[in-house]
Amino acid sequence: MQKEVINHRPKNHFAYAYDHETLHIRLRTKKNDVKRVSLIHGDPYHWKGGSWQKSQKSMKLDGSDDLYDYWFVEITPPYRRLRYGFEVSDQNESLVYTEKGFYDLPPLDTDDYFCFPYLNSIDVFHAPDWVKDTVWYQIFPERFANGDSKNDPENVLPWGSAEPTATNFFGGDLQGVIDHLDDLIDLGINGIYLTPIFKAYSNHKYDTIDYMEIDSQFGDKAIFRQLVDLCHEKGIRVMLDAVFNHSGFYFPPFQDVLKKGRCSSYKDWFHLQAFPVDPDKPNYDTFAFTGQMPKLNTENPEVRNYLLDVAAYWIKEFDIDGWRLDVANEVDHHFWREFRRVVKQIKPEVYVLGEIWHDAMPWLQGDQFDAVMNYPFTTLTLDFFAQAKIDAEQFANGITHGFNQYPKNVNEGMFNLLGSHDTPRVMTICEGDERKAKLLYLFQLSYLGTPCIYYGDELAMEGESDPGCRACMPWDENERANEFRTFIKRLIRLRKDEPAFGNRGEFHFLNLDDDPGLCIYKKTYKSDAIVFILNRNNHPTQFDLSALGKETIIELWTNQPLLPHKKRVRITPYGFLILKF
Repeated sequence: MQKEVINHRPKNHFAYAYDHETLHIRLRTKKNDVKRVSLIHGDPYHWKGGSWQKSQKSMKLDGSDDLYDYWFVEITPPYRRLRYGFEVSDQNESLVYTEKGFYDLPPLDTDDYFCFPYLNSIDVFHAPDWVKDTVWYQIFPERFANGDSKNDPENVLPWGSAEPTATNFFGGDLQGVIDHLDDLIDLGINGIYLTPIFKAYSNHKYDTIDYMEIDSQFGDKAIFRQLVDLCHEKGIRVMLDAVFNHSGFYFPPFQDVLKKGRCSSYKDWFHLQAFPVDPDKPNYDTFAFTGQMPKLNTENPEVRNYLLDVAAYWIKEFDIDGWRLDVANEVDHHFWREFRRVVKQIKPEVYVLGEIWHDAMPWLQGDQFDAVMNYPFTTLTLDFFAQAKIDAEQFANGITHGFNQYPKNVNEGMFNLLGSHDTPRVMTICEGDERKAKLLYLFQLSYLGTPCIYYGDELAMEGESDPGCRACMPWDENERANEFRTFIKRLIRLRKDEPAFGNRGEFHFLNLDDDPGLCIYKKTYKSDAIVFILNRNNHPTQFDLSALGKETIIELWTNQPLLPHKKRVRITPYGFLILKF
């Protein structure tokens, strides 16, 4: 037994409160090394006749990646306190693993065991419940729809008349979003994520000039209020995008610093290295190395209070449902803790989403974000289904590793995307092959978390990375786009109608075939089970149904029964089966 690989540490994602009375406990072991694990557990104060009263409960193998196995158990301590250890067995020996190390037999002293001191309700991670059943739609307002030509910028171009660049404008606005709400409802969308709408110089609006004003090219506060109210009437949540890591070049406090230098009352609002401030060769901290985006000093009380006022204002005045926070990993944790406290006091069920592209556990412990944008999911899914960079085993390993980096109640609200304003279009990555793209959306919409569709991807739009991925929405849909949109619409409907298909279902990969292009996974909810078989190969393949047992099977996509005695079924190139038991 590889004892040096066995790992557990209370709290975070290894032992956490799932709800007010339930603990989830995980143990990590070397892959294929351990055969059985059971949890030894008891209340630390429960003694009889000088003996600690403990019990054992088997743990299940919950998944594996390329290096590790992950074991899981759910337990409800009667008094919300727990001391615990693990009995770990391979084919040769059994050992007891505790906080103090390994023993041949369970130690008698409770101080030797791991400790979950008390399940305090206030410490339970809580993301808004409504997010679990939300399908998001990301809108880049300047390119979605021009609903009011009266607010067009002076240099506006006719809609879709040119390729998108970093500097051109086509007149998209908030009225355009209002005009197409019914299109989104028809698709099945119940959450809209708007990239920044505040006053800014650029077409992307991530260079904020005034955080308290709608950019005039998008409309005004009255039209924004109308948009939010209409969305709420139609059952759609609205999430705004804010940039609190940096401001725009024309943000008045930064302009004051450029003008007055060290005499400016705003000099401590930024990370200035020398005077005079030189935007041509930035001698101040910026987003990346972009002098047009000076980094804000969120440790400064004036900056912190100003930005917290911004966060509160748009919830209080317009009843928005979420904040997506740009470059969130470069802002100090203290600010985000204050941010969460402020916004949750106003609206407890507001969704706080951070843009973090890497392991985000430090931000996901219940005191900062509800979720992050799940770019590791994005990369793995594109690498397997669209580009064939990895095989099915590597894909399952990567997804399982990511899932086990976070508690289950974090995974349920994780923001899963395939494309965004920062990435090439899904169809471009698929080289125009709709079959590959359909597999991508099938996996995304049947996985755990809250999925997001980037505007126009449902119409099979193509485009390279920024600015190519920011083209005008083609409202004159062609036949190809209509068929693809219908496919995604139907997936969203299945996600909503079938609990096991959507976010309520438990997820597990199945190792039922050694075909490196065949992805097989199972979703279960109560008595329902759905097995998904996705063929990433460019050739047909056969699958043996007998591996799934002898129950009656319905193929959900065709709504046709599959007879148990028909052992082998054919799956077309880039095809799939969705089998409900």
